[in-house]
Amino acid sequence: MVEHVRAVVIGGGVVGCSVLYHLTRLGWRDVLLLERSELTSGSTWHAAGGFHTLNADTNMAALQGYTIRLYRELEEISGQSCGLHHVGGVTLADTPERLDMLKAERAKHRHMGLETEIIGPDEIRRRAPLVNTEGVLGALWDPLDGHLDPSGTTHAYAKAARIGGATIRTHTPVLETNPRPDGSWEVVTPGGTIIAEHVVNAGGLWAREVGALAGVYLPLMPMSHQYLVTEEVPEIVALGREHPHVMDPKGESYLRQEGRGLVIGFYEQDCRPWAP
Repeated sequence: MVEHVRAVVIGGGVVGCSVLYHLTRLGWRDVLLLERSELTSGSTWHAAGGFHTLNADTNMAALQGYTIRLYRELEEISGQSCGLHHVGGVTLADTPERLDMLKAERAKHRHMGLETEIIGPDEIRRRAPLVNTEGVLGALWDPLDGHLDPSGTTHAYAKAARIGGATIRTHTPVLETNPRPDGSWEVVTPGGTIIAEHVVNAGGLWAREVGALAGVYLPLMPMSHQYLVTEEVPEIVALGREHPHVMDPKGESYLRQEGRGLVIGFYEQDCRPWAP
């Protein structure tokens, strides 16, 4: 028997489960998510989990601001913790040009209703005492910055989507996506064929391969990204509060508190491509 649904979402990471949840918020009940393994089994489970509103694209910044505010509501709907840590964050500027850019971002945020501010070196040290401000001219402070548990957040989206009427099937790889003359799609799985009005590619690391099933080439290449988790840091223990996020664009690095230590990540220029 061929199954019919309004939409199929391929991929059970945080993006796929968010799309599924938002479809139910729009009143779509006949929606289905297919995941080849378990939810969060791609890149979601080991993401660093940071969130912020700073983005050169106004629409993306607004979307990020909306999502950050959504997490509390999501916890209430699902009863599932997202592991939220709203600690605030600083983005550092070491040149007049970068500081001007952050000032422009602040002006944009004001227009969007986001309460960021420009702070100087003394205030940076007060709020983020681990930061060495030598050569730093200022920073953008964003009180919405923080981090969460990516796995917990994904499961919160999934549970809220199920409450809204959606269906999730794990251990169900998609083998083919074939267009039909009426504009719908055949989604072929080991358990049978599903006819969907719409198909959403939320394959993450495998988005290129999912696109190829439909004959679409997506110029995507997942890249390896490293971060390290420290042991207990005495300065963190002595602080008595959670240290804010710190983003250093010049150093292409970031840090945040993890337990009684730190997570420190780097965006390497000479990074290695990763492809399944």
